[in-house]
Amino acid sequence: MENTETRVRKLDAVVVGAGFSGMYMLHRLREAGLSTTVIEGADGVGGVWYWNRYPGARCDSLSIYYNYTFSEELYRGWTWTKKYPEQPEILRYLNYVADSLDLRKDIQFETKVVSAHYFEERNKWVIETDKGDRIEAKYFITGVGCISASNIPNFKGLESFKGQWYHTAHWPHKKVDLQGKKVGIIGTGSSGIQAIPVIAKEADHLTVFQRTPQYSIPARNRSLEQDEIQKVKDNFPEIRKSMRESRAGSPREYKFESLQHATPEEREKVMEELWEKGGPDLVVASFMDVLTNEETNEAVGRFVRKKIREIVKDGEIAQKLTPSYPIGTKRIVIDTDYFETYNRDNVTLVDVKKTPIQEITSKGVKTSEAEYDLDILIFATGFDGMTGPLLKMDIRGKGGISLREKWDNGAQTRTYLGVANAGFPNFFMITGPESPSVLGNVPVAIEQHVEWVADCIEYLRKHGIEKIEAEVKAEDEWSKHCREMAEKTLYMKSESWYNGANIEGKAKRFPIYVGGYGHYRKICDEIASKNYEGFILTATSSTVS
Repeated sequence: MENTETRVRKLDAVVVGAGFSGMYMLHRLREAGLSTTVIEGADGVGGVWYWNRYPGARCDSLSIYYNYTFSEELYRGWTWTKKYPEQPEILRYLNYVADSLDLRKDIQFETKVVSAHYFEERNKWVIETDKGDRIEAKYFITGVGCISASNIPNFKGLESFKGQWYHTAHWPHKKVDLQGKKVGIIGTGSSGIQAIPVIAKEADHLTVFQRTPQYSIPARNRSLEQDEIQKVKDNFPEIRKSMRESRAGSPREYKFESLQHATPEEREKVMEELWEKGGPDLVVASFMDVLTNEETNEAVGRFVRKKIREIVKDGEIAQKLTPSYPIGTKRIVIDTDYFETYNRDNVTLVDVKKTPIQEITSKGVKTSEAEYDLDILIFATGFDGMTGPLLKMDIRGKGGISLREKWDNGAQTRTYLGVANAGFPNFFMITGPESPSVLGNVPVAIEQHVEWVADCIEYLRKHGIEKIEAEVKAEDEWSKHCREMAEKTLYMKSESWYNGANIEGKAKRFPIYVGGYGHYRKICDEIASKNYEGFILTATSSTVS
């Protein structure tokens, strides 16, 4: 790598990814006077919202909270149209931000980072891209997202399929014509649940291949009224404060502390009200202990299972669609007419746990029981979450040790605060493993990380510190704390992409901090106030810890 004759471009910082994370990180670093470039694989901004263009794609956080809050001017200058924004509108919003802040001039599009190696003797990161670029920078920062590395299972015979196939995470920019087609979709996670009702209305026939049934709550999506839009904009400071202090980035009040604090009539009434209201509040705002108390969890899960049986007319199909694991321990899914779709004559549900997929044939999908002829096959099989996007790059720290080696390919993932890694100086991850990241309204988590990293870099520059690196002890203690927190919840009782169970051969861990956004923010702020406790700070000729 060192012997190449490629010309080296020298910068203060390199950021990977031009989604919510990378765009704000670029803005903050430029404002601080650092020469910075963002490397982005797409030909436009947006991150996952650039790629996820499948039918029905939308956000499951309320639009009024799903945006940047660092600038009141930006906030007031944009108006959402729906309660839950759809992909095209989110992408327009991110382009609006890029235009408003003039970000594109410092983003290198249609380029992927192949490697990022740290050279200790000169305290520099050398980043190489698939275009042959070679960039030297003091700081290397990843904003690649937690669910951006798509997962296409290694099905036997896929190359023989004569029809067209797509993955929801890499949907074509041009409309896919489904009219009159026999369509199959593998996967019923969030992407599948959003896409299935839309596809069913257009396709001649839709066959759904389901491995695991999901709890899904109706979104009750609707257009926003002008008066509620104005109310939100008028109360920006209060809303921003409440978002940042909340547990999951969207201000909510729990109806009851626990199941035991409500009568049977009150329980049923509040769950019915939240079901009719729509959105995830049934799970995240009904009872405070839904994810820690098995009795409470079972009551909420039982309520949703009853709703599924009421909606789906065919009892056998309803049974196939009914989950049995603790509710909320997989990603909370919200939908528009998902369960109702199985009442359509042109929809077939195949339980691939009972009748596994054996291979993809030239005609379609063959299970242990039957072969299904298809014109189009769609993979809604999700992502290699949390660690996957980072391990796609060859990131190497001190002594040439790769992040993949350190984390043992994900089996021993450990970080400090989900931001830094021992052995990898001046390397920051935005919403990395062992941060709260995906357990809430992600833009709020992103803003906290970006601001903490930017403030940290300003501190280093102000105090003449050349290098910051997490202590091994601090990293070990944080990882242990994350595990212990997770073990107090019901998250550990389910297999999900949170813990890598959706990826064949991936070690099962729960690399997410479950203590909540607000509490996590306090921890990070306290560490910063103690001159970055748990980090080794190295000045030009001395070390401070």
